[in-house]
Amino acid sequence: MSEEVGFTSMAGAKAEHDAPEVGIGLLGYAFMGKAHTNAFKKIPYIMYPPVAVPRLVAICGRNEDAVKEAARRYGYEGYYTDWRKMLENDAIQVFDNGGPNNAHAEPSIAAAQAGKHVFCEKPLARTAQEARSMLDAVEKAGVKHMVAFNYRFVPAVVQARKLIESGKLGRIYHWRAVYLQEWGMDPTMPTSWRFQKDVAGSGALGDLGAHIIDLARFLVGEPKKLMGMTQNWISQRPSGSDPNTMVPSDVDDGFVATLEFENGALGTLEASRFCQGRKNYNSFEINGEHGSIVFNLERLNELNVFWAGDDPKETRGFHNALISEGFHPYWSNWWPHGHMIGWEHSFVHEFHHFFDAIVNEKDVAPYGATFVDGYRNAVICDAIVESARSGRMVDITY
Repeated sequence: MSEEVGFTSMAGAKAEHDAPEVGIGLLGYAFMGKAHTNAFKKIPYIMYPPVAVPRLVAICGRNEDAVKEAARRYGYEGYYTDWRKMLENDAIQVFDNGGPNNAHAEPSIAAAQAGKHVFCEKPLARTAQEARSMLDAVEKAGVKHMVAFNYRFVPAVVQARKLIESGKLGRIYHWRAVYLQEWGMDPTMPTSWRFQKDVAGSGALGDLGAHIIDLARFLVGEPKKLMGMTQNWISQRPSGSDPNTMVPSDVDDGFVATLEFENGALGTLEASRFCQGRKNYNSFEINGEHGSIVFNLERLNELNVFWAGDDPKETRGFHNALISEGFHPYWSNWWPHGHMIGWEHSFVHEFHHFFDAIVNEKDVAPYGATFVDGYRNAVICDAIVESARSGRMVDITY
């Protein structure tokens, strides 16, 4: 059959403008493994032209049948059941740690010592001491490092930061944030690692609270002291292997904290997995000298804003701003305004930022969260736990 008139074959052509490949070795194949891989696959044609093209070299997990299936499903070249063996693979330049919290420190430290750049899910570690050992390792190795506080890469959150940086909000007086979910309320739910202190380190505090602690530091600044309370409402859950056997559930199910920032602002933090009707309600409000900003992750393409003096007093109030214009952060890579993006796209922006830092020798900070941020976050989490234990105000020292 003759070639179709006017048809030009692009077989073998590189759509990536010869961007360098970055070999990925991923630990973990479940929730975060899927989210991270989804981002890797989108980067070459969404963040175009890409600064780097992720090469899905290997994925690792303990369950061979499950990780083998994940490698096939996601398109990895191969799989491992031992992360130590995976780190011996010279094709891997970036170690992406999406494992449970107790699998963050040792593999990440070993990856840094092997010369791999390290990306690690949040919280960075179960304790500040553990996080400090990870920070020391990546700094000694001289590799790039980043913690997956992906909400820094939601366009509306970046826009809020830019408004604060511009001075438009003026002096900041208040920060209040909540992160509320409902999924932990069922006492018949079999236990998982998220309910086990030796694995998770903490419950709602590290799982959800770490995010709003990071956003507080990202948007307002460093806190200097705090008071906290934690509560455990379900102390036993059915074993995952035997529903008739009860095992301890020894993490916090919810917490609240008040804090004072170095700049004089006051703040509140609250997180819980016991809030009926709340699916993924991560919301913050910032009150400043000249206005206020409100964000809700469940409506992540919007900001509610108030600017003092902008409107006639008869109609003055909050108004809704749709963050979807081409001039808003990251939107030039996506769709025409008003055609929304979702939670998973924050990972696209996040990894693009990390790869740019690797390939072009840029700093990950201040817009990306480094292991410094992960360590400081862990210090604040530990301070909340200590305050809850002692019933006293705790100074934050890094």
